[in-house]
Amino acid sequence: MTESVVRALYGNATSLNLGSKKLNVVPKCVSRLPNLSVLLLNNNSISALPAELRCLKHLVELNLGNNALKEVPAVLGHLESLKKLYLFSNQITAVPPDVIDGLQKLVVLNLNHNKIRRLPPEIKSLTRLRHLSVLDNKLEEVPAELGHLTCLTEINFTSNNLPSLPMQLYQCKKLTKLHLARNKLTSLPEELVARFVLKEDRNRSSLVHRTLPHYPTLSELLSNGSCCALCLNPFLTTWLECVHFVSVRKETKMRSSKTIPVRALLCSYKCFNTDGHSYYGVATR
Repeated sequence: MTESVVRALYGNATSLNLGSKKLNVVPKCVSRLPNLSVLLLNNNSISALPAELRCLKHLVELNLGNNALKEVPAVLGHLESLKKLYLFSNQITAVPPDVIDGLQKLVVLNLNHNKIRRLPPEIKSLTRLRHLSVLDNKLEEVPAELGHLTCLTEINFTSNNLPSLPMQLYQCKKLTKLHLARNKLTSLPEELVARFVLKEDRNRSSLVHRTLPHYPTLSELLSNGSCCALCLNPFLTTWLECVHFVSVRKETKMRSSKTIPVRALLCSYKCFNTDGHSYYGVATR
């Protein structure tokens, strides 16, 4: 192990593999590699990280899988460039909000095979996250704030204790894979499922599109769906009613300077709060 670190120090290395080295602690001299972008510490017996690691300002990938961590080390919250974080197969019971707040560039978060019961609402700050895996934990609920993570493409909640999912998950418009096997689910949010089926039905080669004609009742229900005026994604029963004003002259070629309000439906506040559109919300009493 010492030889690996010495070579890295003299070579000004950008990656360092200390995996499977029977480590109990991380050598503090690792912090003297300011250009380090990849650090592999998996398959050891590490139970804590030295505070000096906060000097690794350019670290992009950190693998701490299969160690002896009982909590997410606080120093991780200072690694602001981190994009990939692997914490699988430890003994972690909770994810501290203050650590999450410092990882806003994170793209991949792997927390598989731990003892986590809840994810903090502050997870909404991981706005660039694409892959979230919390397989084989003790999750009892999913925070509604997960709906803020609109870059998510894959979520794995397999083998947990989830009784339900928040409806806000339908706001994750890029989500293509949602793994939920071996939980305690009794139902799924209707709107979430409907949006997924409607979106898949657009793909003529998808299994959903080929199977749907065999379920006429479901097909009739989904025929009442509509599309967001902004992002064009489908929805079924949950929408935001808006209007936009169109020019009579432009739309009908009549000689009139009047504008008229036209009803439009948006799929979420996420779309409504985007810049550059001319849709106005309709207040109801």
